[in-house]
Amino acid sequence: MGTSTYIERVPRGTPLFRFFEMIPGVVLWTALSASVALSFVRPVWIVVFMICFSFYWLLRVLYFIVYLVASWGRFRRDIVRDWTALLDRDFPSAWKDVHHLVFLPTYTESVDVIRKTFVGLQRAHCPPGRMTVVLAGEARAGADAFHARARAIEDEFGDAFDILITVHPTDLPDEIPGKGSNLHYAGKQALAHLAARDIRTDHVLVSAFDIDTVVHLQYFACLTWTFLSHPDRYHTSYQPVALYNNNMWESPSFMRVAAFGTTFWLLTELMRPDRLFTFSSHSMPLTALVEVGFWEKDIVTEDSRIFLQCFIRYAGNYTVTPLFVPVSMYTAKAGTFWQSVVNLYKQQRRWMWGVEHFPYMVWHFFFGSGRTIALGKKVKYLWNLGEGMFSMATAPLLLFIFSRLPLAVLRRTGGDSTVIAQTAPHVLEWLLAVAMVGIFASALFALTLIPKRPRSSHPASFIVHVLQWLLLPFTLILFGAFPAIEAQTRLMIGKYLGFYVAKKSH
Repeated sequence: MGTSTYIERVPRGTPLFRFFEMIPGVVLWTALSASVALSFVRPVWIVVFMICFSFYWLLRVLYFIVYLVASWGRFRRDIVRDWTALLDRDFPSAWKDVHHLVFLPTYTESVDVIRKTFVGLQRAHCPPGRMTVVLAGEARAGADAFHARARAIEDEFGDAFDILITVHPTDLPDEIPGKGSNLHYAGKQALAHLAARDIRTDHVLVSAFDIDTVVHLQYFACLTWTFLSHPDRYHTSYQPVALYNNNMWESPSFMRVAAFGTTFWLLTELMRPDRLFTFSSHSMPLTALVEVGFWEKDIVTEDSRIFLQCFIRYAGNYTVTPLFVPVSMYTAKAGTFWQSVVNLYKQQRRWMWGVEHFPYMVWHFFFGSGRTIALGKKVKYLWNLGEGMFSMATAPLLLFIFSRLPLAVLRRTGGDSTVIAQTAPHVLEWLLAVAMVGIFASALFALTLIPKRPRSSHPASFIVHVLQWLLLPFTLILFGAFPAIEAQTRLMIGKYLGFYVAKKSH
């Protein structure tokens, strides 16, 4: 069944590693502080900078739209393809040997949420007997309550799947409570389970899903075809499009905007696979998972870390292959409006905690087992992660708040008589107005991705789905910049983030 390969642990807590952890936060706060200070000391400098930055952001918006259009076209094409027919044509016998191992880590989610996920798996196109589903519960959430939910699922779906039930014990050494430690434990249990069934590791594709993930009918067929046709199939993960359609119509407007923002970001990234990390629900070969020792059990962002584990283990010879078929999850909607606000903020903060990869990458790339990776690859991945986290934390504030500060200072000090001061407001307004084309493009694409309107919703509610995009500046600041700033600040001062389970409701 394969053996795991030891990858040295990063020396957390040492002065060198703490220095690497501090870099993103120090750079962030230096930039924010300098922007404020220079707005009073050298306001003209900041005005010129903001004009240049706004022009740069306009180019990024246009760049975003081009990739979004291309990715949307691939998405619309691939969701209507008959991938099962393609498998029968291209791999008539080999595809039926592929076994799918699906992990569903759960905490306190209801039977209704879990059932919806299993119904999606049952409807998906996959040969009978070629799927094992691991329902992975947590002892700390109440083992008895979990077993009751698990029994209900087994009674309903036991004839459709090979179901393995695991319960992650509390207080195991060298781990933090969360999805990563649960998956690490469940992974080892599943490996023994497959060995007992004499299923070969190199025939197994692993899909690590959030418990609320509902797969597209063609997901496993598309995954299998892509795996079998890939020239280096055992050295790549597979990333689908993430939609948040399970409760889209019931969610508040700001939450829908944030959810679509995540989907659109991922769609543009799928067109540039050389930049991709795995995100949320994804798939990968079991051989690679075993060789890196399963998911790390002492981090929060295990979904993207597993890619880096493989990237380092294979000396940079590991990629992410895009799948333009979707999986759908719930938004972070909670029981009340304010609970939903808090829920979404904490979910976004957990995603922004991906900045914890920066010190991990620096240490492995230059001091650990990743030293043999080509320098160009190291720089590219460090830049993509670092620049992305920095932009998320700073760009909304610079565009919508800080751009007005130096102009206010010039007016107060009488410096607004200069040509730059007089023309800057008009230039900034023009650039931001042109950049708003991104908002309208997002609104149009969102209308093509939302699920069918339920009967309980008024036909005119489509208008709300267009007008809600006026909330984009608000959501970028509250659910983008602020959680990113908090995450990078926490890492800088050593106040590490634990795993937060976003509560989902219909």
